[in-house]
Amino acid sequence: MAVSHRHDRPLRARPAYRRRAGADRTLVRPVAPDRPHVGHAQQHGHAARPASRFGRRDARDDPPPYPDRFCMTEAATAFPRTREATEWQRLHPATLALAIAGLGPKSLNLLPAVAALGFTGNWRWIVPAVLAFLLISLTAAWFQWLRFRFLVGDDEVLIESGVFARQHRTIPFDRIQDVSIEQGLVARALGIAKVGFETGAGGQENDAHLDSIGLDAAQALRATIRAHRSGTVAAATDAALESAVADEDRLLFTMGPWRLLIAGLFNFSLAALAVVGAAMQFFDGLLPFDFNIFNPMDWIELAEDYGLDQWLLAHRWVAGIGAAASLLLIGFASGIATMMFANWNFRLTREPRTLRRTRGLTTRTDVALPIRRVQAAILITGWFRRRFGWHELRLQSLASDGEKERDHQIVPFGRFAEIDPILAEVGIARPDEAAGWHQSHGVVALGGLIGALFAAIGGLVATALGQPLGALGIVAGALIAAASLFGARFHRWADLGDQLAIRRGWWKPRTTLLPHASVQSIDLKTDFIQRPLGLATLVFGVPGGSALAAHEIPAIPVMTARKLRARILAARSRR
Repeated sequence: MAVSHRHDRPLRARPAYRRRAGADRTLVRPVAPDRPHVGHAQQHGHAARPASRFGRRDARDDPPPYPDRFCMTEAATAFPRTREATEWQRLHPATLALAIAGLGPKSLNLLPAVAALGFTGNWRWIVPAVLAFLLISLTAAWFQWLRFRFLVGDDEVLIESGVFARQHRTIPFDRIQDVSIEQGLVARALGIAKVGFETGAGGQENDAHLDSIGLDAAQALRATIRAHRSGTVAAATDAALESAVADEDRLLFTMGPWRLLIAGLFNFSLAALAVVGAAMQFFDGLLPFDFNIFNPMDWIELAEDYGLDQWLLAHRWVAGIGAAASLLLIGFASGIATMMFANWNFRLTREPRTLRRTRGLTTRTDVALPIRRVQAAILITGWFRRRFGWHELRLQSLASDGEKERDHQIVPFGRFAEIDPILAEVGIARPDEAAGWHQSHGVVALGGLIGALFAAIGGLVATALGQPLGALGIVAGALIAAASLFGARFHRWADLGDQLAIRRGWWKPRTTLLPHASVQSIDLKTDFIQRPLGLATLVFGVPGGSALAAHEIPAIPVMTARKLRARILAARSRR
């Protein structure tokens, strides 16, 4: 059998390159007799020998040059910029001051231990326990500050945190939906702010934040990310970016002190009274006095001490009026204080791509809502405030609120003349009373009627057992039944062509404006009660979710529900 290339002849041993070994040259490695020579002769840096005759090349000849398209440019061969070459930053040193201010709420966890030491008579250990708690808390805060660092690159934010378990996180600018800035009372005094990055990944645990950096640095960071997302030239300065964006902002809504005062009067709340009562009940054994403002017997004993018991018995109507006036005063004062602290200097501005809301007296928040992420609008009012034309506007969005609310409060207290332009900015129209409203079946009151029945049965049983207060259960059952039947009349809906309007409630009416484009799924549900009546309930799946309630149209005819579902799904498919 013939073998090509004369490989049938044995090979003799020779070095790794075809040059004779000399005194100044060392063989790289020996080659076995049964192995051919492998490798290029110039891999060791020796010059090529001239070819012996035309058409033949020595194995050490220079290889042909690479084409130009394979050659590396000077820019490509430059030393790449690494993360270590960029300066990492730490949080503001005032973070430790915030940690000291935050020890107040945390110290509540120490109260049971302090109380236990006091009850057991070990008073001398209370001060060392408090000092140990403070030392451990401050040490932990210092280590957390020391092990936290961040870096703002050309197109991403890098965050490293963790004392024992290190976490490395990279957030590209393109994935950041918004940068929120929040300032508490202490932070405003120190000139620092908390910066939050909303990425839209779902859930607060997937968002990142910088607890405390300088206010100027926070604003510059937000301007840089906004400029990157809007395609602004990266070489522009932060001041130029901020001024360029500010020129396009338009003020849509604002609330002054007078508006806040009126809103507080309509926001009557006894929450402060409940908090005081719960605190006095919880710390009753630790208070230096034995008096509970919620216990009528304590008031009677106080009146006896001052000789006013007989007068109060003779003028009970005066005591009743005084108690009612005190409750009203506390309720109105609580509502005004809540509205002032939450919405002081409220401003809503229209930016190129977002609606930006700033508000707060002690805690100043700056939150932006991307317009393209708005899914629905919710109008809320009250039975009494509706008579004066006051309403509240919330927007359901994929972006989370900086205050961890599922719905963005855009207008806390306003009129339709102020709300309609804001709805127009997000492409949602408010229907009027002349729209084709449809009413749900009266079976929606069945749940309330069942509850009223149980309340009445409980009252009858108590009355039969000789309890006079059982009559209250009968009266409560009758009131619940009447309210359920009356409230069933306010379950309405309307199809406006490209959006749905859903109304419900009479004591606190709520209107949901749901564009067809926001509906991701539609469930048609029936049960053993609705099925014999030919009814069904439509439940609309909308991204983001609402903290108020699910979007649904209850107890409508099955054929109507199917046609409405087919029409909405067909509208989505055309998009």
